[in-house]
Amino acid sequence: MRADGLPGTAEHGNDGVPAPPPGLVVLGHFDQPPGYAVNRPRGSASWLFTWTTGGRGRLRQGAVETSVGAGDLVVLAPGVPHGYAVEPGARHWRFWWAHCQARPSWAGWLRPYDAGDGVYVVTAAPAGVHGRVESAFRRMHTDARWTGTEAPAAPAAPAAPASPDGQVAVAHGSAARELALCALEEIVLLTTAGARPAAPRPGLDARIRRAEELIAADPGAPHTVRSLAGGVALSTSRFAHLFSRQLGQSPMRALREARLRHAARLLEGTDLPVERVAAASGFASPFHFNRVFRERYGMPPGAYRTKYGDPSGPAVSGRRREPGEYLP
Repeated sequence: MRADGLPGTAEHGNDGVPAPPPGLVVLGHFDQPPGYAVNRPRGSASWLFTWTTGGRGRLRQGAVETSVGAGDLVVLAPGVPHGYAVEPGARHWRFWWAHCQARPSWAGWLRPYDAGDGVYVVTAAPAGVHGRVESAFRRMHTDARWTGTEAPAAPAAPAAPASPDGQVAVAHGSAARELALCALEEIVLLTTAGARPAAPRPGLDARIRRAEELIAADPGAPHTVRSLAGGVALSTSRFAHLFSRQLGQSPMRALREARLRHAARLLEGTDLPVERVAAASGFASPFHFNRVFRERYGMPPGAYRTKYGDPSGPAVSGRRREPGEYLP
């Protein structure tokens, strides 16, 4: 996707439309007519998140350009020239936007949607999550204005007559900023987790695929061969045979691997004591957990945390993190 064909942009001197300074959380909801356009030849010092709710828009960063419609999340990393506008020929572009410093843990969720030049394009998020994403943006908009001296206001319902269009919220207080970022984290997770489901492996029985999903969804649960077989409507013996034949390992071996991966992520991204990591990952005995973890990763849990833990804060992607007038 090449960056050409954007309509004329609104200029503010040689730097284009100014972006919010880094460190702030700034967000709003716009419904813009044809001709609306923003250009930033130097990019922004913060990340920009846009979630389209109606009409069409077009975003460009570096040499990458993408067109967006309802249900599309586009994220622009800082430091790269960018611009965006109502799609030529579209009647309008309605969208939520937020400027902030992205949390390190979001890198792993966004990485599969990397389109180049610091552009992350998450398209076709399931329609079932659109309402929750909209609610999260409204909550973010409300929480950003919380003073901390009274109960946070309830966010407006999507159909409320009082529209947030054009109302820009800036999270000044630390509590308001963290609440707003928590809502944005929910948005990133909802859209990235469901927008690009893994293609099923050819020939894999749907019941075995469902059993894999049950394990992955909650590896710390007290799963047994009997409970997993019951969850996919198979007899215990038939399930165990079919699982082992199709996946090359027994259900309990697959469960142990999932629990160890879950434990590794907890060690990387939290400061939970090792005993609590073991329990949260489904291991009844800390001694057994230490032994099988060392067998799997070549070092005990504590050493693994020292080597791979993220010193900047909680993480979830399982890898070291990459550094990563107000208008959107």
